[in-house]
Amino acid sequence: MLLNYIWIGFFLVAFVVAVASFALTGDATVFKNIIDATFSAAKMAVLDIALPLAGVMTLWLGLMNVGEKAGAIRFLSRIVGPFFSKLFPEIPANHPATGQLLLNFSANMLGLDNAATPLGLKAMESMQQLNRRKDTASNAQIMFLAINTSGLTIIPIAVLAQRAILGAANPTDVFVPLLIATYCSTLGGIIYVAIRQRINLFNKTVLAWLGGITLFIGLLMAYCMSLPPERLARFSNIAGNGILLLVITAFIGGGLYKRINVYDAFIEGAKDGFSTTVKIIPYLIAMLTGIAVFRASGAMGYLIDGLAWCVNALGLDTDFVGALPTAFMKPLSGSGAKAMMIEAMGNYGPDSFVGRLACLFQGSADTTFYIIALYFGSVGIRKVRYSVQAGLIADLIGVVAAILVAYVFFH
Repeated sequence: MLLNYIWIGFFLVAFVVAVASFALTGDATVFKNIIDATFSAAKMAVLDIALPLAGVMTLWLGLMNVGEKAGAIRFLSRIVGPFFSKLFPEIPANHPATGQLLLNFSANMLGLDNAATPLGLKAMESMQQLNRRKDTASNAQIMFLAINTSGLTIIPIAVLAQRAILGAANPTDVFVPLLIATYCSTLGGIIYVAIRQRINLFNKTVLAWLGGITLFIGLLMAYCMSLPPERLARFSNIAGNGILLLVITAFIGGGLYKRINVYDAFIEGAKDGFSTTVKIIPYLIAMLTGIAVFRASGAMGYLIDGLAWCVNALGLDTDFVGALPTAFMKPLSGSGAKAMMIEAMGNYGPDSFVGRLACLFQGSADTTFYIIALYFGSVGIRKVRYSVQAGLIADLIGVVAAILVAYVFFH
């Protein structure tokens, strides 16, 4: 129901803003911009997202089926089972969904979006099989979405590369602040969902795993900070692609060891790739057109201007306001947020406070509405319960953390 109100809200706000703009200026261009935006968004949903995703989905669903038959997914499930059994109590011990969740989170943290999406869709499908109310999001699915929308990325190579392209003196100077902000976002999302689901996070197992993950991230941060930009990019490339190659090799090798027909297992799993992609197209078109209309009407600009006025009226420092377009755009559109980040660095300079903060906003959260539409749409869930709130709260915590960290490091 909440998604229904949000989607309608995009169009209503866009209509009101467009009519008001026309009444004040007499310029009818805004109407054309809105209509053009709907067609452009619909085209992008199919040609730029769904069709490329179909190929990737076919590949990875085939590989996942090989991994399941080879026992690799069950092996991963046993490793992280004690931790995930606390965060996802609805998932039985050693269930394949546990290993699939681990692979999805790992791919996301390494910034491997092409692999993370099909792995996440497979995990969502497995959790849907356990879901008794097929049209309503389960507790496990909500926790999964909250972690995904928080955007935890260990090596934000895309942000660092863009800073280097635009001539930043030290492109990696946002690395540690960005990790702090995105980690705060992820923890915030987990804590909010845990409170709603009455999950005890003070359990020894949870504290030990979270402490270990924190220590690992801290050590990795220290190592990466010691590397020059070109070596960091090389390390990221080797780590990300090397892990993916290891996973593929392990799945196929495991299949050979178990003496299964690897080719037939791959084809069996791959058959679901295209059908899964087709199912999500209506959800993508609906959400992306709503967001596009909201942007094209100029409502986003008025929202940011209004917030800047409020901050100024309260007598607070307004230096961070110039980077807010990236923060507001990130839950709505990944490409839009990237454009806002580049624009901020172009206008203010990549080494300016605003330029750096825009990078922190870009890396400390993910595209909440797109992720919810994608994952829930793939399994036909219409009642998302408090998934949107969890995702937006994680985003808000990431934004606040990014601002605070930026003032500590760069102001």
